[in-house]
Amino acid sequence: MNLKGRSFLKLLDYTPQEILYLLDLAADLKDKKKKGILTQDMHRGKNVALIFEKTSTRTRCSFEVAAHDLGIGTTYLDPAGSQIGKKESIADTARVLGSMYEGIEYRGFEQEIVEELARYAKVPVWNGLTNEFHPTQMLADMLTIREKLGRLKDVRLTYMGDARYNMGNSLMVTCAKLGMHFTACTTKKYFPDEALVKECRKIAASTGASITLAEDVEEGTRGADVIYTDVWVSMGEPESVWEERIRELSPYQVNRKVMENAGEQAIFMHCLPAFHNLKTKIGREMGERFKIAEMEVTDEVFESSRSVVFEEAENRMHTIKAVMAATL
Repeated sequence: MNLKGRSFLKLLDYTPQEILYLLDLAADLKDKKKKGILTQDMHRGKNVALIFEKTSTRTRCSFEVAAHDLGIGTTYLDPAGSQIGKKESIADTARVLGSMYEGIEYRGFEQEIVEELARYAKVPVWNGLTNEFHPTQMLADMLTIREKLGRLKDVRLTYMGDARYNMGNSLMVTCAKLGMHFTACTTKKYFPDEALVKECRKIAASTGASITLAEDVEEGTRGADVIYTDVWVSMGEPESVWEERIRELSPYQVNRKVMENAGEQAIFMHCLPAFHNLKTKIGREMGERFKIAEMEVTDEVFESSRSVVFEEAENRMHTIKAVMAATL
Protein backbone atom coordinates (compact mmCIF):
# COMPACT_ATOMS: atom_id res chain seq x y z
CA MET A 1 0.00 0.00 0.00
CA ASN A 2 1.39 3.41 -0.95
CA LEU A 3 0.72 6.30 1.46
CA LYS A 4 3.73 8.38 0.37
CA GLY A 5 2.98 12.11 0.51
CA ARG A 6 -0.24 11.70 2.53
CA SER A 7 -0.92 13.89 5.55
CA PHE A 8 -2.23 12.26 8.74
CA LEU A 9 -4.80 14.69 10.13
CA LYS A 10 -7.73 12.56 11.30
CA LEU A 11 -8.82 8.96 10.81
CA LEU A 12 -11.96 10.05 8.97
CA ASP A 13 -9.55 10.59 6.05
CA TYR A 14 -8.32 6.98 6.09
CA THR A 15 -9.99 3.74 5.03
CA PRO A 16 -10.14 0.76 7.38
CA GLN A 17 -7.60 -1.00 5.16
CA GLU A 18 -5.17 1.93 5.39
CA ILE A 19 -5.50 2.07 9.18
CA LEU A 20 -4.83 -1.67 9.47
CA TYR A 21 -1.83 -1.29 7.13
CA LEU A 22 -0.34 1.33 9.48
CA LEU A 23 -0.94 -0.97 12.47
CA ASP A 24 0.76 -3.87 10.68
CA LEU A 25 3.69 -1.63 9.77
CA ALA A 26 3.95 -0.42 13.37
CA ALA A 27 3.97 -4.01 14.64
CA ASP A 28 6.75 -4.87 12.17
CA LEU A 29 8.84 -1.84 13.15
CA LYS A 30 8.31 -2.62 16.84
CA ASP A 31 9.48 -6.18 16.27
CA LYS A 32 12.59 -4.95 14.47
CA LYS A 33 13.43 -2.52 17.29
CA LYS A 34 13.02 -5.24 19.94
CA LYS A 35 15.40 -7.45 17.92
CA GLY A 36 17.94 -4.66 17.49
CA ILE A 37 17.43 -4.42 13.72
CA LEU A 38 18.28 -0.88 12.63
CA THR A 39 15.92 1.04 10.34
CA GLN A 40 17.87 4.29 9.98
CA ASP A 41 18.35 3.82 6.24
CA MET A 42 14.59 4.09 5.60
CA HIS A 43 14.65 7.89 5.54
CA ARG A 44 18.24 8.86 6.25
CA GLY A 45 19.02 12.50 5.47
CA LYS A 46 15.46 13.78 5.81
CA ASN A 47 14.32 16.36 8.35
CA VAL A 48 11.00 17.10 10.07
CA ALA A 49 9.68 20.08 12.05
CA LEU A 50 7.81 19.42 15.30
CA ILE A 51 5.47 22.29 16.21
CA PHE A 52 4.18 22.09 19.78
CA GLU A 53 1.73 24.82 20.74
CA LYS A 54 0.67 22.40 23.50
CA THR A 55 3.58 20.71 25.25
CA SER A 56 3.69 16.94 25.76
CA THR A 57 5.95 14.23 27.14
CA ARG A 58 4.75 11.22 25.14
CA THR A 59 4.11 12.92 21.81
CA ARG A 60 7.42 14.80 21.68
CA CYS A 61 9.50 11.83 22.81
CA SER A 62 7.64 9.51 20.43
CA PHE A 63 8.24 11.71 17.39
CA GLU A 64 11.89 12.36 18.27
CA VAL A 65 12.81 8.73 19.00
CA ALA A 66 10.81 7.46 16.01
CA ALA A 67 12.47 9.99 13.72
CA HIS A 68 15.94 9.08 14.99
CA ASP A 69 15.23 5.39 14.43
CA LEU A 70 14.33 6.19 10.80
CA GLY A 71 17.44 8.33 10.22
CA ILE A 72 15.46 11.59 10.33
CA GLY A 73 16.62 14.85 11.89
CA THR A 74 14.17 16.88 14.01
CA THR A 75 13.67 20.52 14.94
CA TYR A 76 11.47 21.10 18.00
CA LEU A 77 9.48 24.34 18.05
CA ASP A 78 7.87 25.00 21.43
CA PRO A 79 5.11 27.56 22.10
CA ALA A 80 7.73 30.34 22.34
CA GLY A 81 9.80 29.10 19.40
CA SER A 82 7.37 29.67 16.55
CA GLN A 83 5.58 32.71 15.14
CA ILE A 84 2.74 30.59 13.74
CA GLY A 85 -0.51 32.55 13.85
CA LYS A 86 1.17 35.46 15.69
CA LYS A 87 3.62 37.31 13.46
CA GLU A 88 3.30 34.84 10.60
CA SER A 89 0.15 33.33 9.12
CA ILE A 90 -0.43 29.58 9.15
CA ALA A 91 -0.26 29.50 5.34
CA ASP A 92 3.06 31.36 5.29
CA THR A 93 4.51 29.18 8.06
CA ALA A 94 3.48 26.06 6.13
CA ARG A 95 5.19 27.23 2.95
CA VAL A 96 8.39 28.25 4.76
CA LEU A 97 8.69 24.99 6.72
CA GLY A 98 7.57 22.94 3.73
CA SER A 99 10.52 24.28 1.74
CA MET A 100 13.04 23.21 4.42
CA TYR A 101 11.57 20.01 5.85
CA GLU A 102 10.21 16.78 4.42
CA GLY A 103 7.42 16.62 7.03
CA ILE A 104 5.70 18.73 9.70
CA GLU A 105 4.08 17.67 12.97
CA TYR A 106 1.60 19.99 14.69
CA ARG A 107 0.23 19.67 18.23
CA GLY A 108 -2.03 22.45 19.40
CA PHE A 109 -5.51 23.84 19.28
CA GLU A 110 -8.10 24.01 16.48
CA GLN A 111 -8.24 21.24 13.87
CA GLU A 112 -8.47 23.91 11.19
CA ILE A 113 -4.86 24.94 11.95
CA VAL A 114 -3.41 21.53 11.09
CA GLU A 115 -5.74 21.27 8.08
CA GLU A 116 -4.51 24.64 6.78
CA LEU A 117 -0.88 23.64 7.35
CA ALA A 118 -1.50 20.57 5.21
CA ARG A 119 -3.16 22.60 2.44
CA TYR A 120 -0.13 24.86 2.01
CA ALA A 121 2.93 22.87 3.10
CA LYS A 122 3.32 20.55 0.06
CA VAL A 123 4.82 17.96 2.43
CA PRO A 124 3.09 15.49 4.79
CA VAL A 125 1.62 17.07 7.92
CA TRP A 126 0.90 14.94 10.99
CA ASN A 127 -1.61 15.79 13.72
CA GLY A 128 0.00 15.30 17.14
CA LEU A 129 -3.25 16.47 18.81
CA THR A 130 -5.88 19.14 18.26
CA ASN A 131 -8.96 20.05 20.24
CA GLU A 132 -11.05 17.86 17.95
CA PHE A 133 -8.90 14.84 17.07
CA HIS A 134 -5.91 12.78 18.26
CA PRO A 135 -5.17 10.28 15.47
CA THR A 136 -1.66 9.21 16.52
CA GLN A 137 -3.03 8.20 19.92
CA MET A 138 -5.62 6.06 18.14
CA LEU A 139 -3.04 3.98 16.33
CA ALA A 140 -1.23 3.35 19.62
CA ASP A 141 -4.50 2.37 21.28
CA MET A 142 -5.53 0.00 18.50
CA LEU A 143 -2.12 -1.66 18.40
CA THR A 144 -2.29 -2.16 22.17
CA ILE A 145 -5.81 -3.61 22.04
CA ARG A 146 -4.81 -5.99 19.26
CA GLU A 147 -1.73 -7.10 21.21
CA LYS A 148 -3.70 -7.68 24.41
CA LEU A 149 -6.98 -9.09 23.08
CA GLY A 150 -5.79 -10.62 19.81
CA ARG A 151 -8.37 -8.81 17.69
CA LEU A 152 -10.05 -5.49 16.93
CA LYS A 153 -13.22 -6.57 15.11
CA ASP A 154 -16.22 -6.68 17.48
CA VAL A 155 -14.21 -5.44 20.48
CA ARG A 156 -16.47 -3.51 22.87
CA LEU A 157 -14.88 -0.25 24.03
CA THR A 158 -16.44 2.07 26.61
CA TYR A 159 -15.11 5.60 27.02
CA MET A 160 -15.99 7.25 30.34
CA GLY A 161 -15.88 10.98 31.11
CA ASP A 162 -15.97 14.00 28.82
CA ALA A 163 -16.57 12.60 25.32
CA ARG A 164 -16.95 15.95 23.53
CA TYR A 165 -13.35 16.49 22.47
CA ASN A 166 -10.36 14.81 20.83
CA MET A 167 -10.31 11.50 22.71
CA GLY A 168 -14.04 10.79 22.66
CA ASN A 169 -14.29 11.91 19.03
CA SER A 170 -11.28 9.94 17.86
CA LEU A 171 -12.18 6.71 19.64
CA MET A 172 -15.70 6.87 18.22
CA VAL A 173 -14.37 7.41 14.68
CA THR A 174 -11.77 4.66 15.00
CA CYS A 175 -14.22 2.12 16.39
CA ALA A 176 -16.64 2.93 13.58
CA LYS A 177 -13.91 2.44 10.97
CA LEU A 178 -12.66 -0.87 12.40
CA GLY A 179 -15.94 -2.63 13.13
CA MET A 180 -15.79 -2.16 16.91
CA HIS A 181 -18.56 -1.33 19.37
CA PHE A 182 -18.12 2.12 20.92
CA THR A 183 -20.00 3.39 23.97
CA ALA A 184 -19.68 6.90 25.39
CA CYS A 185 -20.64 6.52 29.05
CA THR A 186 -21.28 9.93 30.57
CA THR A 187 -24.02 12.48 31.16
CA LYS A 188 -25.85 13.82 28.12
CA LYS A 189 -24.03 17.14 28.51
CA TYR A 190 -20.72 15.41 27.71
CA PHE A 191 -21.88 13.29 24.75
CA PRO A 192 -19.99 13.71 21.45
CA ASP A 193 -21.21 16.19 18.84
CA GLU A 194 -24.45 15.00 17.22
CA ALA A 195 -23.19 15.57 13.66
CA LEU A 196 -20.10 13.42 14.29
CA VAL A 197 -22.21 10.72 15.95
CA LYS A 198 -24.41 10.66 12.84
CA GLU A 199 -21.36 10.43 10.56
CA CYS A 200 -19.87 7.61 12.63
CA ARG A 201 -23.12 5.66 12.65
CA LYS A 202 -23.17 5.93 8.86
CA ILE A 203 -19.64 4.50 8.72
CA ALA A 204 -20.57 1.83 11.28
CA ALA A 205 -23.40 0.60 9.07
CA SER A 206 -20.82 -0.56 6.51
CA THR A 207 -18.27 -2.05 8.94
CA GLY A 208 -20.47 -3.88 11.46
CA ALA A 209 -19.61 -1.39 14.22
CA SER A 210 -22.04 0.28 16.60
CA ILE A 211 -22.19 3.62 18.41
CA THR A 212 -23.97 3.83 21.77
CA LEU A 213 -24.49 6.80 24.10
CA ALA A 214 -25.22 5.75 27.69
CA GLU A 215 -25.74 7.72 30.89
CA ASP A 216 -26.09 4.68 33.15
CA VAL A 217 -22.68 3.38 34.29
CA GLU A 218 -23.78 -0.21 34.87
CA GLU A 219 -25.42 -0.40 31.45
CA GLY A 220 -22.61 1.41 29.65
CA THR A 221 -19.77 -0.71 31.03
CA ARG A 222 -21.40 -4.15 31.19
CA GLY A 223 -19.41 -6.65 29.10
CA ALA A 224 -16.90 -4.08 27.83
CA ASP A 225 -13.56 -5.45 26.63
CA VAL A 226 -11.89 -2.06 27.09
CA ILE A 227 -12.62 0.60 29.68
CA TYR A 228 -11.02 3.88 28.62
CA THR A 229 -10.88 7.28 30.28
CA ASP A 230 -8.97 10.56 30.14
CA VAL A 231 -8.44 13.58 32.38
CA TRP A 232 -11.58 15.59 33.06
CA VAL A 233 -9.99 18.96 32.27
CA SER A 234 -7.91 19.35 29.11
CA MET A 235 -4.79 21.44 28.62
CA GLY A 236 -5.70 25.04 27.89
CA GLU A 237 -9.07 25.00 29.65
CA PRO A 238 -9.61 27.54 32.47
CA GLU A 239 -9.05 26.45 36.06
CA SER A 240 -12.62 27.47 36.84
CA VAL A 241 -14.04 24.33 35.18
CA TRP A 242 -12.43 21.92 37.68
CA GLU A 243 -15.23 22.17 40.25
CA GLU A 244 -17.94 21.58 37.65
CA ARG A 245 -16.14 18.62 36.04
CA ILE A 246 -15.37 16.91 39.33
CA ARG A 247 -18.97 17.31 40.46
CA GLU A 248 -20.54 16.13 37.20
CA LEU A 249 -18.07 13.44 36.16
CA SER A 250 -17.27 11.79 39.50
CA PRO A 251 -20.05 9.21 38.94
CA TYR A 252 -18.08 8.14 35.84
CA GLN A 253 -14.80 7.46 37.63
CA VAL A 254 -13.19 4.16 36.63
CA ASN A 255 -12.97 2.06 39.79
CA ARG A 256 -13.08 -1.55 40.92
CA LYS A 257 -16.88 -1.72 40.59
CA VAL A 258 -16.71 -0.55 36.96
CA MET A 259 -14.03 -3.11 36.08
CA GLU A 260 -15.95 -5.92 37.81
CA ASN A 261 -19.10 -4.95 35.93
CA ALA A 262 -17.20 -5.06 32.64
CA GLY A 263 -15.92 -8.56 33.33
CA GLU A 264 -12.67 -10.45 33.78
CA GLN A 265 -11.69 -9.92 30.13
CA ALA A 266 -11.66 -6.13 30.38
CA ILE A 267 -8.48 -4.08 30.18
CA PHE A 268 -8.04 -0.49 31.35
CA MET A 269 -6.62 2.22 29.07
CA HIS A 270 -5.72 5.89 29.51
CA CYS A 271 -3.83 8.19 27.14
CA LEU A 272 -1.98 9.84 30.07
CA PRO A 273 -1.17 11.84 32.08
CA ALA A 274 -3.61 10.58 34.72
CA PHE A 275 -4.78 11.92 38.07
CA HIS A 276 -4.83 8.60 39.93
CA ASN A 277 -3.09 9.88 43.07
CA LEU A 278 -1.76 13.09 44.63
CA LYS A 279 1.81 12.80 43.32
CA THR A 280 1.56 15.70 40.86
CA LYS A 281 1.38 19.44 41.49
CA ILE A 282 -2.10 19.78 39.96
CA GLY A 283 -3.28 16.57 41.62
CA ARG A 284 -2.23 17.84 45.05
CA GLU A 285 -3.82 21.24 44.49
CA MET A 286 -7.14 19.78 43.35
CA GLY A 287 -7.03 17.12 46.04
CA GLU A 288 -6.63 19.73 48.76
CA ARG A 289 -9.28 22.00 47.28
CA PHE A 290 -11.94 19.33 46.69
CA LYS A 291 -10.95 16.76 49.33
CA ILE A 292 -10.34 13.93 46.88
CA ALA A 293 -7.39 11.58 46.41
CA GLU A 294 -8.20 10.36 42.87
CA MET A 295 -10.11 11.68 39.88
CA GLU A 296 -10.93 9.92 36.60
CA VAL A 297 -9.48 6.57 37.73
CA THR A 298 -8.62 5.08 41.10
CA ASP A 299 -5.03 4.23 41.88
CA GLU A 300 -6.15 0.63 42.48
CA VAL A 301 -7.31 0.23 38.86
CA PHE A 302 -4.46 2.28 37.37
CA GLU A 303 -1.82 0.11 39.06
CA SER A 304 -3.66 -3.19 38.56
CA SER A 305 -2.70 -6.06 36.25
CA ARG A 306 -5.59 -5.09 33.98
CA SER A 307 -4.07 -1.68 33.28
CA VAL A 308 -2.11 -1.48 30.00
CA VAL A 309 -1.39 2.25 30.10
CA PHE A 310 2.40 1.98 29.88
CA GLU A 311 2.35 -0.52 27.01
CA GLU A 312 -0.08 1.90 25.36
CA ALA A 313 2.35 4.80 25.96
CA GLU A 314 5.26 2.86 24.43
CA ASN A 315 3.15 2.11 21.37
CA ARG A 316 2.84 5.83 20.68
CA MET A 317 6.43 5.71 19.44
CA HIS A 318 6.06 2.59 17.30
CA THR A 319 2.87 3.79 15.62
CA ILE A 320 4.17 7.33 15.02
CA LYS A 321 7.23 5.72 13.44
CA ALA A 322 4.92 3.81 11.12
CA VAL A 323 3.08 7.00 10.10
CA MET A 324 6.34 8.78 9.25
CA ALA A 325 7.83 5.73 7.53
CA ALA A 326 4.74 5.30 5.35
CA THR A 327 4.05 8.91 4.41
CA LEU A 328 7.50 10.43 3.83
